[in-house]
Amino acid sequence: MSFTPYRDVLPSGLRVVTIETPHLHTALLAVYVRTGSRHETPGNNGVSHFLEHLFFRGSEGWPDTVKMNSAVEEVGGNLNGVTSRDHGYYYTPLHPAYLSVGMEILGDMLTRPRLTDMEVERQIILEEMLDEVDEKGRDIDADNLSKRLLFGEHPLALKIAGTRESVSALTHAQVREHFARHYVAGNLVVTASGRVKHAEVLELAERAFTHLPRGPATTEAPPAPSPPGPRLHFVAHDESQTEFRLNFRAVPEQHEDFPALQILRRVMDDGLSSRLPFEIVEKRGLAYSINAGLDSFHDVGIFEIEGASAPEKASRVVEEVLRVLATLCSEEISQEELKRAQRRHRMLLEFSEDSPGELAGWFGGTELFREPDSFSRRADLVDAETAAHVREVARRYFTRQNLTVVAVGQRKGIKALERVVEAAEGLPSGARRALSGSGRRAG
Repeated sequence: MSFTPYRDVLPSGLRVVTIETPHLHTALLAVYVRTGSRHETPGNNGVSHFLEHLFFRGSEGWPDTVKMNSAVEEVGGNLNGVTSRDHGYYYTPLHPAYLSVGMEILGDMLTRPRLTDMEVERQIILEEMLDEVDEKGRDIDADNLSKRLLFGEHPLALKIAGTRESVSALTHAQVREHFARHYVAGNLVVTASGRVKHAEVLELAERAFTHLPRGPATTEAPPAPSPPGPRLHFVAHDESQTEFRLNFRAVPEQHEDFPALQILRRVMDDGLSSRLPFEIVEKRGLAYSINAGLDSFHDVGIFEIEGASAPEKASRVVEEVLRVLATLCSEEISQEELKRAQRRHRMLLEFSEDSPGELAGWFGGTELFREPDSFSRRADLVDAETAAHVREVARRYFTRQNLTVVAVGQRKGIKALERVVEAAEGLPSGARRALSGSGRRAG
C-alpha cells in the first residue's frame, strides 16, 4: 500500500483524517459536513446549498473575498464547495509546502463566516436552478424526479437547491440557525491527503478550527419502503430526445449484497464491450449512450440506468434494458465477465492511490457516517463473489415490484413506453422487503 491513513479525534470532538501519500507531489484539503437537503424541511429546503454559497462571501479573518481566493490560488489551489442530499464538502488542492494557508482559510470560512450579501446569492441560486425546470417552472431533472418517486414525503425526496418558492422565502435567521445546528465539531471531518505529514495536519487543524463549537453528529430517519411498482412518471417536455431513468431501490455500501451489485453494474456498463452499450448502442444503434450506476446513502442505495434517445425509440431502449436485466436474473454471468469485473474493480481501486481527491473522499467522506473499509477489504469482498450469488442478488433487486421509471420528453411514443414499463417483461416478481439497513458479510 502506497499510502498511510490516520484517524484522530481532537478534544473538541472534531475528527481529523490524514492520508499520507509521499509518492505524490500534490496535496488536497477537504472538510466534510453531514448536512444536505436530507436534513431540511419543505419550509427551509435549499438552506444547506444557500449556506454553501454564503461561505464564499468571506469570513471574519478574510472579509475580502478577492484576497481570500487569491491567497489560495497563489499556493496552487482554488476554493470549491459541493452540497449533496446527505452531506456537503469544501476543498482545495494546493502545494504541500503551503498546507497551512489552505487550512487557515477553510477553517475561518467554515467557523466564522460573515454570511453577507444574501440577496445577491439568492439571485445567483435562482438562476442556477433554471437548469432543472422548464419554461413553466416544472421539474425536468431526472434525478430530482426519481428521488421524489422513490422516497415520496421523506426528506431524501427534497431538491438539493430547493424550490423557487422555498429559496425565495429563506430568511437570514433560518440560514444562521442551520449553520449553528450543523457546523459543530461532532458533525465535521477535516481531511488532508497527498504529500502531507500526520503531525502537521493535526496541529494545523486544531489551530484553524479553534472557533468551532462542540456539538453532536447529525442523525437521520431512514426512508420507508417505496410503493410497489412497476411505476412510470412522465413529464412532457419539447426536446428532441426523451431522457429516461430506471431505478431499483437497493442497499448501502456496507450491506453484504453490495459487492454483487458492484459486479452487476460493471457487467452492464464498464466500457463499450459491456452489455448495455454493446446491445443498445453498438449493436442496435438505439441510443448514443446508456449508463448504469449506484447511488448510495448510508442507509439505502439505488441502482440506476439512464440514457436518452429519439422519442419514438425510447420504448425500444427501455425494453432492451429490461431484457438485459432479465437475462442477468435468469442466467449466471460467464466466468470471463465475472473475472473481468473483479479485475477492473481492483485496478481502479489501485488507481485511486494516485488521487488525493479520491483518497480524501474514501476515508474522510465515509468517516461522516461510518468507519471506512480498507481498499484491500473492499477488493477482497468483490473478489469473493460467485456467478451464482451475483444472479441471486440480481433476482432480489431487479424485480417488477422494485422498478420505477422516470421519463422526460415528447409525448410521441409515450403509450408504447407505458406498455413496456407495465409489462416489465422477464423481470421476476419478488416479495416486498425493506431495502435498507447495514447487513455486513462476516469476516
